[in-house]
Amino acid sequence: MPKFKLFANRKGVADQKRNNQYVKFARQIYVEAKKGGPDPNANLKLKAIIANARAINMPLENIERAIKRATDTGQADNYDEIRYEGYGPGGVAVIVECLTDNRNRTAADVRAIFNKRGGNLGETGSVSFMFDHKGVIVIDREEFDVDEDTMLMQALEAGAEDVEISPDTFEVITHPHELDQVKSGLEAEGYSFVNAQVQWVPQNTVKISGENAEKMLKMMEAFEENDDVQNVYANFEIEDE
Repeated sequence: MPKFKLFANRKGVADQKRNNQYVKFARQIYVEAKKGGPDPNANLKLKAIIANARAINMPLENIERAIKRATDTGQADNYDEIRYEGYGPGGVAVIVECLTDNRNRTAADVRAIFNKRGGNLGETGSVSFMFDHKGVIVIDREEFDVDEDTMLMQALEAGAEDVEISPDTFEVITHPHELDQVKSGLEAEGYSFVNAQVQWVPQNTVKISGENAEKMLKMMEAFEENDDVQNVYANFEIEDE
C-alpha cells in the first residue's frame, strides 16, 4: 500500500476518534448547561467540562452550539446518566459511564461489546468496590519546568491527597468534592491541565497478556467509539510475554 494511503487511513481514524470525543463533550455540555445553567462562571461543573473540551481543541463554536441548545425552550432532549459494570477477558474489572436518550439501545450496545470481546455485563456494584472515586488532575510535564518535590508540595498545599508521577505527566489525586478547590489552587500557581475530572481509579491492577490483552484493548476501543459511552475505566495492566 502506498505511503500516502497509509497516512490517509491513519488520519481518517484519528479524525473519527477526535469527532467522537467532540460528540461526547457536546452531550456533557448540553446536559450540564441544562441542569446547572449556561454561565460557566456560575456553573463550575460546566466550566470544568468546557476546559477539558478545549484541552483537546474542541472548536468554540461547537461548545457554544451545545450551550445554545440547552437554553432553547423548544429543545426537549433528555439524557440519563447510567453506570454499567462488568468483567473483561482475564477477569479485568470494567466500569462504563453513559449518557443516553435511549436506555434500551445503550444497554444492548454495552452488553454486546462485553460479550463479543470475551467479557460479561454484571450487576451495578459488582466491580465498583475495586475502584476509588477520585478527582484526577493531569498536568503535562513538558509544559512546566518544575521538579517532583515542588509539584508535590504545591499540590498538597492546594488540598490534594497525593501526586502520581510518570515520565510524561503529574496526576494530582483529590477527594471528589475537593477537585474544584485543588484545581483553582493549582491554577493560581500558573498551571494548566490536560484533563481534570472525577474518575474511577483502580485499587489494584490485573496483569493480562496475549489474546486476553488483545481482546481487552478491542473492548476499550469499542466502548470509546460508542457515542453513548462517556467514560470507561478498567483495572488491567498489559504484561510482556
